[in-house]
Amino acid sequence: MTAAVLRSPWTRDAAVAAGMFVAGLLLIRVVPDVRVVWEPGVEPATGPLVAVLALACVGEVFRREVPLLGLALGSAALAAGPFALGVTDLATVLVFADLLYCAVLYSGRPVSRGVCLAGGLLVAGLTVTALVDQGGRGALQAFLNLLLLAVPVLWASEVRRHRDLADVERARAAQAAQLAERDRREAVAAERARMARDLHDVVAGQLSAIALQSEAALGDPALRERVLHGVRDASVSALAEMRTMIGLLREERGAGDEPRTAPARLDQLDPLLASARSWGLRVTVRDERPDADGWTAAGVELAAYRIVQEGLTNVAKHAPGARVTVGLWHDGDALVVRLENGPSTSGPAPTSGMSSGTGLDGLRERAGAVGGTLHAGPDGDGWTLEASLPRCGAPAPV
Repeated sequence: MTAAVLRSPWTRDAAVAAGMFVAGLLLIRVVPDVRVVWEPGVEPATGPLVAVLALACVGEVFRREVPLLGLALGSAALAAGPFALGVTDLATVLVFADLLYCAVLYSGRPVSRGVCLAGGLLVAGLTVTALVDQGGRGALQAFLNLLLLAVPVLWASEVRRHRDLADVERARAAQAAQLAERDRREAVAAERARMARDLHDVVAGQLSAIALQSEAALGDPALRERVLHGVRDASVSALAEMRTMIGLLREERGAGDEPRTAPARLDQLDPLLASARSWGLRVTVRDERPDADGWTAAGVELAAYRIVQEGLTNVAKHAPGARVTVGLWHDGDALVVRLENGPSTSGPAPTSGMSSGTGLDGLRERAGAVGGTLHAGPDGDGWTLEASLPRCGAPAPV
């Protein structure tokens, strides 16, 4: 409780007021001639000077919490000089200067400007008073002494300006930090979505193929050897792609780490097509792309590969044994990937082809990530999936 009281602004300002009062008493005692004389020959008693100083120091108690009240008390003490005592002591002028400084610094902006204007008018009024009472010499002396009051006003105005600039910069820094944090969260969310798509395409697709082939092997002993070979190939492929993903997620790679595998491309479709045929699908490829190595960006090639992979997996799940046509061609500056399948020929299936579940949602997100589009839906008794991907991928963000 004591520490809180000592840290209170009121306590600190009261201590400042007491210190100013003691210092003012010393000035009155040690340098009594340093003062503004409004009526020549007037020698006021020490008591009235101390009383005026005490009034000004009472204003020091309110210097920060209620600066206008403090300034009003200081102004009353300063005005007592020419109108009551005929003399204004230096200590009172110094206290008033501090109150003026605090009023400019700690008040609102309109009040601060009003205080500056009122201070200027007060100096002008007291100078005119000295001119009327004492003539030009006395007015000049009073003006030069009161001109010291301009120092705290200008000083407080400059401090206030720098403080306002600092507040603006802090607000900008806080806003920039909020934007950076929002961008970070969006980047993390986008990365998590990308990883979810990759995991779905790599793991879920291969595991679905393994499950389908295992089910076929359970129903037909004659197919077991061929199915087991297909399961092995799918497992090895899934492990290789998982190893690639894990390598890409590492921040650093040591000297003993295995080299990372390049992202899958469309010229690596043969193993994928062979695996799909082992599932019982009758796959035909219609590749009408011209021989132009590097025509399509690596990210676009990877997206096209995943679209074919997920499309074949969906056909195997929902239309087993169906005939599938995979078409690849260029349309202007776009790579078009089209999968068409007929109805199932291996018994009943949930749908005629690719379902509209999370797999297709993930493929739409993958196509959109490279700036492309994807459409899928029923086509007669089958299903059609078509993606249009720009050759260079999505444009860089501005």
